[in-house]
Amino acid sequence: MSEAPLPDDRQRAQPLKGRGSATRLAHRFQQEAREAHDDGWGSLGEGADTLSVPPETVVTPETVKSILARNDSPDLPFTWSINPYRGCEHGCIYCYARPTHSYLNLSPGLDFETRLIAKVNAADCLRRELQKKSHEVSPINVGSATDPYQPVERTWRITRSVLEVLTATGHPFSIVTKSSGVERDLDLLAPAATRQQALVLISITTLDADLSRRLEPRGAAPHRRLQTVRRLAEAGVPVGVNVAPIIPFLNEPEIERIIEAAAQAGARSIHYTVVRLPWEVNPLFQEWLSHHVPERAERIMARIRDMRGGEAYQADFATRMRGWGPWAQLIAQRVNKASARHGLARQAPNLSNSGFDPSVLSVVAGGQQALF
Repeated sequence: MSEAPLPDDRQRAQPLKGRGSATRLAHRFQQEAREAHDDGWGSLGEGADTLSVPPETVVTPETVKSILARNDSPDLPFTWSINPYRGCEHGCIYCYARPTHSYLNLSPGLDFETRLIAKVNAADCLRRELQKKSHEVSPINVGSATDPYQPVERTWRITRSVLEVLTATGHPFSIVTKSSGVERDLDLLAPAATRQQALVLISITTLDADLSRRLEPRGAAPHRRLQTVRRLAEAGVPVGVNVAPIIPFLNEPEIERIIEAAAQAGARSIHYTVVRLPWEVNPLFQEWLSHHVPERAERIMARIRDMRGGEAYQADFATRMRGWGPWAQLIAQRVNKASARHGLARQAPNLSNSGFDPSVLSVVAGGQQALF
């Protein structure tokens, strides 16, 4: 995958408070191109692709036809996934899911974190799909391409409605989040955990609050994520920590400290990925580096390419999560040794499929569902 240089207009764009991206980068399917032109009014660089003030978050409701997505990627440990939203307000600049907004004819840059889609009938779809005789019972991952507890969940509560269906039917599930909002649903998670049907993975990218604020501007602060790990563990919910993504020379020096903090908070397992920059994520990430760590930008990208066969990204399933070569092996050794030192597993505990009972979803007399 070739790498294009940053256009001049995006090099001039300034970081926006509370947002990861500073521009509405054109997506890869866009057929129209815009070129900045100085008309003598001093407005060059203030066009549609660059902003001087952070845009507000806009949420559009969507009625979807299905909610369960089947995973065929051999490097992911789940068969099914549910994403209650499209886009993510956390604004993590490194997010591998940003390119999915291109399919909506929206920018993987600012639009991904400001123009969100809420799947308002997600719970109804899930009820219908779980009742199908063809449904294969296997742990469902909630939040593989969007954070299910991003800030808008406080109002829309779609994740909550999905968990109500899963816990009522005894269907196993895992959650991936970097939000403390998951604590709200402990009343559902704790009972499911006693039946070995629930697992939560908390992503902790850094312990440095300033770096976290710039990398993932609307995610929970590092100390709150550790507090969430502790509260989940105290409630009996098996919780793992994702040291992810590991970015060379940025958060990579913190690997051992993050794992130690996770162990002290009560995590049971450690997981990690190395930063990956598919499609539009590559120029967005490089733009971020030029804004926030210009003195390290070239060094960081050179090391990323060292782990990707000379490219910014390689899509093969064998290496896309971890990279390959000496530097990737060194990261793996560091994670393994630190995990072993603190008694943490390198794999999440298995969840039970035996308790699933879709009969609670059947329609009873009077047309009312027996779910709640």
